[in-house]
Amino acid sequence: MVIEDVLTAGFVALKDYIALHVLTCLIPAFLLAGGIVTFIRREAIVDHLGEKAGKIKSFSLAGISSFFLAACSCTVIPVASGLYFSGAGIGVAFIILWVAPAANILALTYTGSILGGSMVTSRIVAALLMAFIVGSVMTLAFRTKKEESTLPQRKPEKTSIIAKRDLILLLLILLSLLLPNYLVTSGPYGYKVLVWGILTAVTVIYVAKMLSKEKIRDWLRETWWFVRIIFPLLLIGVFIVGVIGKILPEEWIKGWLGGNRISASFLATMIGAISYFATMTEAPFVDTLLKLGMGKGPALTLLLTGPGLSLPNWLAIARVFGIKKAVVYVCTIVILGTLVGWFFGNFIF
Repeated sequence: MVIEDVLTAGFVALKDYIALHVLTCLIPAFLLAGGIVTFIRREAIVDHLGEKAGKIKSFSLAGISSFFLAACSCTVIPVASGLYFSGAGIGVAFIILWVAPAANILALTYTGSILGGSMVTSRIVAALLMAFIVGSVMTLAFRTKKEESTLPQRKPEKTSIIAKRDLILLLLILLSLLLPNYLVTSGPYGYKVLVWGILTAVTVIYVAKMLSKEKIRDWLRETWWFVRIIFPLLLIGVFIVGVIGKILPEEWIKGWLGGNRISASFLATMIGAISYFATMTEAPFVDTLLKLGMGKGPALTLLLTGPGLSLPNWLAIARVFGIKKAVVYVCTIVILGTLVGWFFGNFIF
């Protein structure tokens, strides 16, 4: 009976994930990733976000733009990897991987309505601070040296980043990813599906009128690559998280999260790093734990790492970027999350 309950919890988590995230989150995210690789000119990405671009410029651009991408830890992977395989630097890719789920503007707005302005401000500052450190660590650990051409160098010609026609398409896909969450913050999930369906229909009509069959095939081929590599591992990871959530004693978690000790922040970091939180679900969860005696430092850590990391996220990152990058990234986030929770809990709140 115990094994049956545990397996049931895993399948329930899997069912909920598929029902609530595939249509309105993952499908547009994969299409956006494929579109980034297909339509954005690689030379322009390398110029603004590549390894040779100024770190202050590229890291700032990646961090600030990520605030406007309402994505969970799994949804953001195809977007970040799409940029990376189009020429963006490794540090930039991992900044997007971190900031978009950990501190997007939708989650920040919802957090403010539940937990107040001071927690939102702390979440923004902590997310950006961690992002710049993560970007620097990943760049130093995995920077690749480009071979310089032996041919005479000509002055590069100025080219646009993306054709206007293709930019409109990417914006339509981005709207289909963002607006269901921005416009529908309560009520049945069917409302989100309706918003997504309308935007998707508009996108399909636009594609049929503006893109050639060859371009569409290229785009869908790149999209399918991301689906094939990432989606199966997401499903496995979500199932495992559901099982863990059933096994882990709730009373034990609450008892160890009180105060602002570094051990409490570490525990909160690990809970957030393993569990799967869809964007915005972390705020009411943390609010409940705060009412039960959880410290504000560990609460901030859980607000960041809950949506920012997850076991499915680990597996997918390892598959797409490699095991070494995934290990360094996760370890860096765990260390930073622990220190941020301890520092803010004792010296800021």
